[in-house]
Amino acid sequence: MNIPSNSIPGGRPPPIAHPLEVIPVFRRWPSSVPRNVLYTIIFSCAVALVLTAVDSARGASAQVLRADFPATLLISNLIGALVYGGMLVLNRSLDGWVARLRGFRRMLFYVALMSVGVPLGIGLGNVLLRGTNPLVVLAQRGVWVYSLATAVFVGGFMYLVHRAGEQRMQAAMATARNNELIASSQRLLAEARLRALQAQIEPHFLYNTLANVVGLIGTQPARAQHMLERFIDYLRASLAASRGDQTTLASEAALLAAYLDVLAVRMGERLRYRIDLPDDLRGFAIAPMLLQPVVENAITHGLEPKVEGGEIAIAARVLGDRVCVEISDTGVGLAGQGAASRKPGGGVGLSNLRERLASLYGGAARVELLENQPCGMTVRLMLPLNASPTSIPSTP
Repeated sequence: MNIPSNSIPGGRPPPIAHPLEVIPVFRRWPSSVPRNVLYTIIFSCAVALVLTAVDSARGASAQVLRADFPATLLISNLIGALVYGGMLVLNRSLDGWVARLRGFRRMLFYVALMSVGVPLGIGLGNVLLRGTNPLVVLAQRGVWVYSLATAVFVGGFMYLVHRAGEQRMQAAMATARNNELIASSQRLLAEARLRALQAQIEPHFLYNTLANVVGLIGTQPARAQHMLERFIDYLRASLAASRGDQTTLASEAALLAAYLDVLAVRMGERLRYRIDLPDDLRGFAIAPMLLQPVVENAITHGLEPKVEGGEIAIAARVLGDRVCVEISDTGVGLAGQGAASRKPGGGVGLSNLRERLASLYGGAARVELLENQPCGMTVRLMLPLNASPTSIPSTP
């Protein structure tokens, strides 16, 4: 697969993998000309050391090795500079053509470039060291045999390095795709749990509300009418929330107000509530139906078991780089219910609320469970201020 030149920011041609990138420690720094120049010097010095070691293995004396090593080091660096410089010039002048070469064509390019760079480096090195005419050096048959052998070996090595880099990139892309698939599955699971939660809440809420309306029609028709009106408001807001991937704090507050108004008709003075939503947070985006399970849980497990009932307080404020949304109640608290039963959304559980936040916001959101004094509980949602919940595909 070819990499288009416009895939690099700023219109620059794609970079060329360096042979040293085969070693993990050298992949820590991003590709750049200064980095690649330094890597070329390191690589050329390593080649000089290898050649000296080969000469030593062939029986060369220590004196000869000490005398020849500076020349070997200079020529090796000249060859490295010529080869890297040639690749850089060709890659830039041909709009990333070198970086887009693949397979056998790339290996042939490396071999051809080394076949030119090695004899030129040897000839230039002899000029600098001994003042020898480069044509005399290049006329020697041994120089070309050595150059060709070196070109094939180093060119093949550079091709293998590039191939290894391509395989690493393909593996990284496959991992990224798998991670995205996992994240998408988690979002779909969170959505399914949300729909299941709505399926649990709404029939129960619907039946209780209609039963209360029927009971009030004959004796308290004004309360029955108010309850039915607020119930219609709740259904309208709930339907709008279920059709979108996200909503706003203002819309969620309106849904909660309608929900609590309906319950207040049934519970009477045993239920009081307050919603404190600053104007600058009314448009803050959150996931739909994120707060209602917490409110429903506070009433079911906090206020209803308490004879005198209590108060629900819903508040939002900015804390640093997060939006803090708190649902507090003055119910029986942990002491009255036990830790196992104090879970947002009843059977859904605090862990599922955390999972939904994780699937929507990653690690940028969290939920905290606090015990109030002298009684009651507070569920605190800490949401990132400058990030919207991840889009979840809508359920048909």
